[in-house]
Amino acid sequence: QVQLAESGGGSVQAGGSLRLSCAASGYTYSSNCMGWFRRAPGREREGVAAIYTGGSSTIYAASVKGRFTISQDNAKNTVYLQMNSLKPEDTAMYYCAARRLGARCSALIPRYFDYWGQGTQVTVSS
Repeated sequence: QVQLAESGGGSVQAGGSLRLSCAASGYTYSSNCMGWFRRAPGREREGVAAIYTGGSSTIYAASVKGRFTISQDNAKNTVYLQMNSLKPEDTAMYYCAARRLGARCSALIPRYFDYWGQGTQVTVSS
């Protein structure tokens, strides 16, 4: 059974930083796409960033490029999202997601991802 467990959310002031973690279990963590998505109240779920664990290639949403960094620690089966220069509009529930084994990162489209975590809340105050 695939499980994705997010952690690291919290409340910060604008300009601050947070690091989210996503620990994966229940499947062979290698050579697939892992991503972060978010959903703000009243808005659609949107892609934030993704990384291909087999080669570390990454993709980012335009709204976070230059501020957020996705990375991985394959020894720990964990993907991270370092969020710097946070803005109030970054406030959302953040979800970790994974594609099936072998699938690369083609786009930040939720329906492309097969497994989802429960989410961790990020709140940025002005």
